[in-house]
Amino acid sequence: MVESTNNVNLSFIEKLFHLKEAQTTVRREILAGLTTFVSMAYILFVNPQVLGVAGMDKGAVFTATALSAILGSLLMALLANYPIAIAPGLGDNAFFTYSVVLAMGIPWQTAMAGVFISSILFLIISVVKLREIVIDSIPHDLKLAMASGIGLFIAFVGLQGGGLVVSSKSTLVAMGSLTVPTTWLTIFGLIVTGLLMAKKVPGSIFIGMVLTTILGLVTKLIPLPHHIVSSIPSMRPTFGVGIAHLPDLANPQLWAVVLVFLLVAFFDTAGTLIGLAEQAGFMKNNKMPRIGKALMADSISMFGGAVMGTTPTAAYVESSAGIAVGGRTGLTSLVVSVMFALAMFFSPLLSIVTSNITAPVLIIVGILMAQSMKQIDWSKFEIAMPAFLTIVGMPLTYNISYGFAFGILFYPLTMWAAGRGKEVKPVMYVLFVVFIILLYIINILPSK
Repeated sequence: MVESTNNVNLSFIEKLFHLKEAQTTVRREILAGLTTFVSMAYILFVNPQVLGVAGMDKGAVFTATALSAILGSLLMALLANYPIAIAPGLGDNAFFTYSVVLAMGIPWQTAMAGVFISSILFLIISVVKLREIVIDSIPHDLKLAMASGIGLFIAFVGLQGGGLVVSSKSTLVAMGSLTVPTTWLTIFGLIVTGLLMAKKVPGSIFIGMVLTTILGLVTKLIPLPHHIVSSIPSMRPTFGVGIAHLPDLANPQLWAVVLVFLLVAFFDTAGTLIGLAEQAGFMKNNKMPRIGKALMADSISMFGGAVMGTTPTAAYVESSAGIAVGGRTGLTSLVVSVMFALAMFFSPLLSIVTSNITAPVLIIVGILMAQSMKQIDWSKFEIAMPAFLTIVGMPLTYNISYGFAFGILFYPLTMWAAGRGKEVKPVMYVLFVVFIILLYIINILPSK
């Protein structure tokens, strides 16, 4: 009887995920799912830490992060049948906190309304397939520059949060003091995680966080938590806040925020999906099968996350760890969903995950994203200039939107000057006008 039940279950799983066609097994897919989860589990603690700086309730963000990861990964499994996990993206939460709330002075409740609107627009353009058209119109080099710039911005946030970089009146930034004990936690975490990454240990980032936390607890730089397991934190402080603050959209600055959220989400998941598809061997005739369904999974999870109270979701590059150990179907993503559901009962650990614990994570992820720079065609100045301004604009202005703007504005101009204006697609000229309006709204309009 038990054997008959197992055969039925295996038959159902085979029918749902087509394991034989993908030349994989249930055991391999489960192992891949566990590997992917361990590699990206850090977001459960990093996201509340980053959004907490904006004033959001960390417990509520923890739950919203887990639920949006469950939703996104489950949809990726059932709709697209890909071994790719989805969760709130690091670039998006950094932009939300540091560029929108802190730099622009917009309350997090109002900014969340911007996330909600952008999620609706994102869902619409995914349904009508406009997303693919815009993505295809933006030059490959500029996409790479955007990913690299976000990487440098995230790394800079990590260096600052970990105490390795501090502000200076004379030089703007300077080296942090090594006499501060907690700074050494950041240094330890960076070294340990870096060594694990170099050795290609699965789950290096998560393991590095655990080891750094243990050191902090042993040295009493981090207080012991009162509990390890507890009930799931309430989402009441964040649930539906974006919807409740929709009237705040009368502020023109917020529409600039909506646009940038939309653009970041546009490129984030699409670039990651294609990269992972290349790794897994899914690409056919330079196209990714079922990419529309994969983008739809991301769009729906972004909408769900906006309602629950977290920043936009994205396909996770850490899925490459699961793919590397054999994950080839949506069963891998299903396992990731299950693991996030179980992890929801460990919210008390939030109290021991300080900024010095998450700083190495931000720096390491920044390094991974910055690797996109090697593929940019630096030999042609008409490409190099907008790409460079995009990359340096994000960390140096402490605002991701300015990096986007610099690249979008200079690309048509330098291409025209180089006699290559006909190569610039019409959508780029539309974006050129849009970003001029965006800069006006952010910088000039508030002063009037």
